[in-house]
Amino acid sequence: MNSLLRRCFLYALAFLARLFARRHSAHPPARVLVIKPDHLGDVLLATPALSALRQVLPDSHITALVGPWARAALAANPHIDTLQMLPFPGFERQPSGARYALSIIQPYITLLRYALILRHAHYDTAIVLRDDHWWGAALALLAGIPRRIGYAVPECRPFLTDVLPWDRDEHVTVQGLRLVARLIDIKKDDRTASSFILHPSSFIPSASDAAWADAWLRSNEIAERRLVVIHPGTGGQSKLWLSERWAALGDKLIDISGCHVVVTGGPGEADLVAAVAGAMRDGATTLVGATTVGQLAALLARATLVLGVDSGPLHLAAAVGAPSLHLYGPGDDRRFGPWGDPQRHVVLRSGLWCSPCGVFSACPRSTRPSECMERITTRAVLAAAQQLLAAV
Repeated sequence: MNSLLRRCFLYALAFLARLFARRHSAHPPARVLVIKPDHLGDVLLATPALSALRQVLPDSHITALVGPWARAALAANPHIDTLQMLPFPGFERQPSGARYALSIIQPYITLLRYALILRHAHYDTAIVLRDDHWWGAALALLAGIPRRIGYAVPECRPFLTDVLPWDRDEHVTVQGLRLVARLIDIKKDDRTASSFILHPSSFIPSASDAAWADAWLRSNEIAERRLVVIHPGTGGQSKLWLSERWAALGDKLIDISGCHVVVTGGPGEADLVAAVAGAMRDGATTLVGATTVGQLAALLARATLVLGVDSGPLHLAAAVGAPSLHLYGPGDDRRFGPWGDPQRHVVLRSGLWCSPCGVFSACPRSTRPSECMERITTRAVLAAAQQLLAAV
């Protein structure tokens, strides 16, 4: 469906849905639905908005609606009352063939189905945290939620009651905080709306997760060592750095700081982790696909430094307060970079003219590895890592 035709269809859908919407009440919202369809890293970047929301609405019931792939990010979040799952169409990360095999009307069937479910919950306010998520905005309207807050993206606008100006270069965490500010009528330029000091990203590992991390470190006889974690993997091939450079970096950090290196990876990243650890002169301890998100978070919290590319686990490191070094190429760190003290959470990028392009499956210019990542030198990463280690 081309852009103009789809936009006309969405405006027609919004017109029909408004016939069934409930009227907005002026009193403070009693039941708030926060919609965030993304994966681990982006949902962690939404946690400051949730803490700000709880701060201004201490007595309201707050529900976070996320994909099942992001459940772990908010399962223990203290600022929400209910965590609800919805398999948002388009966010499943299925192979492309499987995605195209789906019926073209399936997303709309899912939309109507969940709108009927949400209608029974009687929410009075919805906040659509992803700026371009027209499907979530339509869901809020079809669910009869009277007040619907989001951004002035053309496809989203007809479904919303409160629309903020859209800045495509603004950090997504700032966007979330601005939506909360709009809910309580704080002006955009209020300094508290974009403070990582007042509203940091957060993830709190459970006591059992912490116990697991301590036991794992003891079993590998590294509990007393200064720990550096390298997480080389990510969800997109074009975001990867060279495995031999990770290995060389690990060796240099061992020589300089006497640290012990742990190379971690998620399901499907065993070959990448083995390539990095196997190329290291002194070897490294590896941990691949054997942890929950909470266990990994507890391990990262014990690290002196965490290094990696644009990925969920690196945002997890920032959320637990571990100093972190993030290598960005096709991803836009202005919008999706780590949220926190820039002295503790550092971004490196090559500055190549075409970066960030936002294409993660493969470099659009067919460079492999991606030139924007290849141009990030081991020397530059080592210098930044040394600076972070010296500050700890």
